[in-house]
Amino acid sequence: MAQLIVSISGIRGIVGDGLGPQEAKRFALAFGTHLGGGTVVLARDSRPHGPMLAEAFCSGLVAAGCRVLDAAILSTPGTAVMVQHIGASGGAVITASHNPAPYNGIKLLSAVGQGLSRREGLAVADLYHRQTFRQAPGGRVESLADAGRIHTERVLTVTDADTIRNACFRVVVDAVNGAGGAEMRLLLERLGCTCSMIHGEPTGDFGRAPEPVPENLGDLCQAVRHQRAAIGLALDPDADRLSLVDETGRAIGEEYTLALACRHRLTQQQGPLAANLSTSRMMDDVALEAGVALHRTPVGEVNVSEAIQKHGCLIGGEGNGGVIDPRVVLVRDSLAGAALILGMMATSGKSLGQFPGELPVYTLVKEQVPLGQARPDRVLRAVREHFTDAKVDDRDGVHLAWAKGWLHVRPSNTEPILRIIAEASEERTARGLVRQVADLVRGQS
Repeated sequence: MAQLIVSISGIRGIVGDGLGPQEAKRFALAFGTHLGGGTVVLARDSRPHGPMLAEAFCSGLVAAGCRVLDAAILSTPGTAVMVQHIGASGGAVITASHNPAPYNGIKLLSAVGQGLSRREGLAVADLYHRQTFRQAPGGRVESLADAGRIHTERVLTVTDADTIRNACFRVVVDAVNGAGGAEMRLLLERLGCTCSMIHGEPTGDFGRAPEPVPENLGDLCQAVRHQRAAIGLALDPDADRLSLVDETGRAIGEEYTLALACRHRLTQQQGPLAANLSTSRMMDDVALEAGVALHRTPVGEVNVSEAIQKHGCLIGGEGNGGVIDPRVVLVRDSLAGAALILGMMATSGKSLGQFPGELPVYTLVKEQVPLGQARPDRVLRAVREHFTDAKVDDRDGVHLAWAKGWLHVRPSNTEPILRIIAEASEERTARGLVRQVADLVRGQS
């Protein structure tokens, strides 16, 4: 049986091979015990096995004495907003985010609408393993309506809506048949955009591979060209990530989402930024251009959101297309990201395709290698021993930096794989770094 992965990102596994109703209910009992009861907002993405896991998770929360507010299909940022809006004790989203269709998982949210801290997550995992659960009367389930509208309204309060409305953008959204299509459509309509959708129905039968990376966005690129749209917006199944397609139908890469959103935000207000160690050096360039600090963190959105709070950051996120605007909520939010990008275009009068050329050009190469029989600790040690001339940061796997570029090697939080990311001005350099690490992994298997 496959291992159920428990990490700072939540729990995740393949349904029927490590993750099922029994695990979901047990995890809910652990979460309800950790909270001591209280109100929990429960939502899910559109995967077909979501209702089964949500029902099991709900039953565990009720058994622990929780009041469950069931939002049904709702984005992760929409769920986090509702936790704050209601003043709930916490939240949970049944989702595997960008993982392939056989996967599902559970993201847990704290009372402030962000992922659980490492300490809180370890406490819930300990209760899960020890099975020392709270059993309490008074648990019940209620339906939660209008959550998507409330999320949209909060984004609008921090958006230069009139400027965007005056631009009358035509926008195509690829919602990957996930949870975020309705919320994104509502936001765009409120911003005066002409919006069309592809893969828009929340069926969970993904019309493309769920990760919004350029190689998966062919349909969106074609739709943008065909409709002569100003921009294409690609989501992942729980709508916490946003990838961009420019007016020519070119997928510019998810790394630009955060860099451009932060750059625009800095035209409105000055303040430090936060990003993880796997995010492009474009963020360093954006911070340097504005004369502000950039705080780097281990991978995992809770690490970034905690840095935002600790350092009073204006904005932050992860280079996978995840924008965290603390004015909205302390998780990655595709709606907040889209509003900032549209605001950037409307304020400047420039097309999206003009902006990448205003930043230094890097090649970022990402590869994932199955660990097989290799032990992550031995692989990481081999990487350090192989590259002896780099500046080392070992807070999250191994991060190695040179003047020519950087390399980040880390075990995934959500899959039994090793993630290898390298960036350099020269594509050959970046690919060479990745290839060397992949060879080291194979040598350890």
